[in-house]
Amino acid sequence: MDLATLAVVANDLRNEIAKVLVGQARAVDLLLASLLSGGHVLLEGVPGTGKTLLVQTLAGALALEFGRIQFTPDMMPGDILGTNLFNFQTNEFTLTQGPIFTQILLADEINRTPPKTQAALLQAMNERKVTIDRKTIPLGSEFMVVATQNPIEQQGTYPLPEAQLDRFLFKVTIDYPQREEEIEVVRRHGRGTIMPELAQIGLRQVINAEGLRQAREVVASVLVSNEILAYVVDLIRATRTSPIIETGASTRAATMLASVSRAWAALWGRNYVIPDDVKFLVKPLLRHRLIMTPAADMDGIAPDQAVEAILTQIPAPR
Repeated sequence: MDLATLAVVANDLRNEIAKVLVGQARAVDLLLASLLSGGHVLLEGVPGTGKTLLVQTLAGALALEFGRIQFTPDMMPGDILGTNLFNFQTNEFTLTQGPIFTQILLADEINRTPPKTQAALLQAMNERKVTIDRKTIPLGSEFMVVATQNPIEQQGTYPLPEAQLDRFLFKVTIDYPQREEEIEVVRRHGRGTIMPELAQIGLRQVINAEGLRQAREVVASVLVSNEILAYVVDLIRATRTSPIIETGASTRAATMLASVSRAWAALWGRNYVIPDDVKFLVKPLLRHRLIMTPAADMDGIAPDQAVEAILTQIPAPR
C-alpha cells in the first residue's frame, strides 16, 4: 500500500459510514486517524446522539472481529477479561475468555461502571495484552477500544480515573445534529423504533487486518520535521505552566500527538505533517488530560479554552 491507496481507502471508509450515519464528519475522521495510529477513542455525548451507532458502523466497514461490552454498575473485572474455570473432566483449569478478546471493542457507557471495573482495561489499552491469574495473553496489534460515555453530570455515572483517561488518544464530543442533518436522520431511520441491521443497508467491508497493518506502515513513514516535533513538545509543556491548569499533559500526550499527526496527514494524501494538523488535533487530544484549577472551574473555563489560549501563545513553525 502507498499513500495514494491509503487516501482512497480512507475515503471509501467515509462513504460506507455515510450510508448509515448522517453528519459527524469530524468524529469519523478522528476515529480513522486513531485507527491508523493505533490509538483508542472516548466518545462523549448525551443519549440518543448516535455514539454507539457510529462505532458499530465503523466496525461494520472493517473486516475485523468486533466485540461489545455494555457496562453496568454491577459488572466485575472478570466479566471483561474472563476467568479460569475448573474442568471436572480433565481436572484442569480452562480459560474462558471475556469479551475483551476481540479486535475492535465497543465499551458502551463505560462510565456506568465503577473505577475498579474500568481499570480492567488499563493494561489492554496500554500494552495490548491482559494478565489473568498471572498468565499474560496478547490481544494483537489491531486491538482498539472505542468507549462511549454520557456526560458525568448525568445520574448514575462514575468519572473515569485520570490513568484511564490518559490511555485514550482522543476524547470526541458528539453534539446534537444540525437541523437539516436531523431531518435526514428522521427520513432515513424514522420508519421504526429499532435501527435496521447494517447488513440490510448494504455496508461493505473496506479493509482487513493485513490492509490495516500496511496502512500503519505508510503512516509511520510520514515525515515530521524537527520544527514540528519541537512545536508539539512546546504545546504540551505549556500546559504544565499555564496558570489556569492545575495538572498538565504528560510526555505520553506528546508522543501521541506526533504519532496521530502523521495519520492525519496521511488521511489527506500528504507524506508530511504541517502545523495545521497539530492545531486541529491538539484539542481532542488534550481536553480529557487537563485538570483545571478550582478558580478556572468556578469561572467556567473549559480545557478547550485553555488549549486555545496556548495555541495563541506558542508560535507555529513556518
